[in-house]
Amino acid sequence: MKKVPQGFPENFLWGGAVAACQIEGAYDVDGRGLSTSDIHRYDNHLDRAHIAKEGGGTRAEILAAAADTESYYPKRYGIDFYHTYKEDLALLKEMGFRCFRTSISWSRIFPRGDEAEPSEKGLQFYDRLIDQIIQDGMEPIITISHYDIPLTLVTEYGGFANRKVIDFFVRYAGVLLERFKGKVKYWIVCNQVNLVPTVQFGSLGIYDDQAENMEELMYPAVHHQFVAGAKVVELAKTIDPQAKMGTMLADCTSYPATCRPEDVVLTMKRNRMQYFFSDVQLRGEYPVYALRYFEEKGIHLQIEEKDEELIKANPMQFLALSYYSTKIIDASKNGMDPRDSEQNPYLKPTPWEWRMDPLGFYNMLSQYWDRYQVPLLIAENGFGALDQVEADGSIHDPYRIDYYRQHIAQLKEAVKDGIEIIAYCAWGPIDIISSSSAEMSKRYGFIYVDQDDLGQGTRKRSRKDSFYWYQKVIATNGEDLS
Repeated sequence: MKKVPQGFPENFLWGGAVAACQIEGAYDVDGRGLSTSDIHRYDNHLDRAHIAKEGGGTRAEILAAAADTESYYPKRYGIDFYHTYKEDLALLKEMGFRCFRTSISWSRIFPRGDEAEPSEKGLQFYDRLIDQIIQDGMEPIITISHYDIPLTLVTEYGGFANRKVIDFFVRYAGVLLERFKGKVKYWIVCNQVNLVPTVQFGSLGIYDDQAENMEELMYPAVHHQFVAGAKVVELAKTIDPQAKMGTMLADCTSYPATCRPEDVVLTMKRNRMQYFFSDVQLRGEYPVYALRYFEEKGIHLQIEEKDEELIKANPMQFLALSYYSTKIIDASKNGMDPRDSEQNPYLKPTPWEWRMDPLGFYNMLSQYWDRYQVPLLIAENGFGALDQVEADGSIHDPYRIDYYRQHIAQLKEAVKDGIEIIAYCAWGPIDIISSSSAEMSKRYGFIYVDQDDLGQGTRKRSRKDSFYWYQKVIATNGEDLS
């Protein structure tokens, strides 16, 4: 008979996660091309509580931003990790990290995205970075595409809406698998594949005036991403059979606002259309409820012969998840649009309206495990806040410690239920540029970076109180959360 686990397994991977497009900078070094993240301009009149989508615009606006040398585009500069990665990784090693998740900048390897041969200088940077991660005692967890599509593939091809981009992506992924075989065990093919339409530009590379009805363009583009992912899994079986290939979702499942049947059923349908993405990539086929949704909406997926056979034969091997907060669905106010939801009145707001819900974390893990029975990997979990540097240089962040304490406690509850969890990656262990708002003020890190929203500052790294707290959590394998 199976035993009930009492704590985290000895080989549990504690660590943190970042994205190349938010941390590296060096956008103009060694021939790197512009990517979708490089045109996300900082807005000093930002309404933090109502960010509808991340970056993008019309094709003309995208081309204008690419040519703009006057405005400030924070993700082009990041926190200069490209040049400081050794020092930054040393701080993560000091915390005791057992894993580190980052991504490869597609346009650093293929500047336009459609070249026949990769950039050797770009690959050499990731040689150095991945070797350093391993040398510092961490398991590299690498995301192949994280909101970082070469801009040429958007403006000249229309992103993943164009089937040609499948081949460009598979070529790129194949180069990475060959180059880093034996070094990278865990690959996340695409970051948060379900987070459309909020990040349709960064994720799919489609722009605002590409179609009159963007939903009719978006889901065929997602299908192309599914096909590309299956081809990458197929490729990995030949190139590096020991590698584990995963897909990733941002948890966007919701609670019903009340026990009214209308709220419960609409919430079920909404949640099901979030599971749709992993249903295809883990179960290997399109669920009928999704096909019905597309049929009733007049959405034609443009599925070609052998696509379904390919997807069926090459399911993902693990499910990576990001989790921050939850929302509710009220049938009297909300519909099927994934952005259409309400805030939970039982949860406290933050300036960005990401309301902390530790029990939602446990609920989410339980639902995904019960549905799929595949290993889960916590690819992101964290708390963005406005930190204050004291006169003596110290940074006291009890709110961040409280967030992590409560979420890791619920993570342990999930482990005790028998849920197989590979790793826990705290999001943004060092302060980075925000994905949603392109600001520096929204700080997630255990490590403070002296840099403001306009890129000014010394970029000096400082340990926050949470640095020492997480260090203790890792040293005790999640036992001491005090």
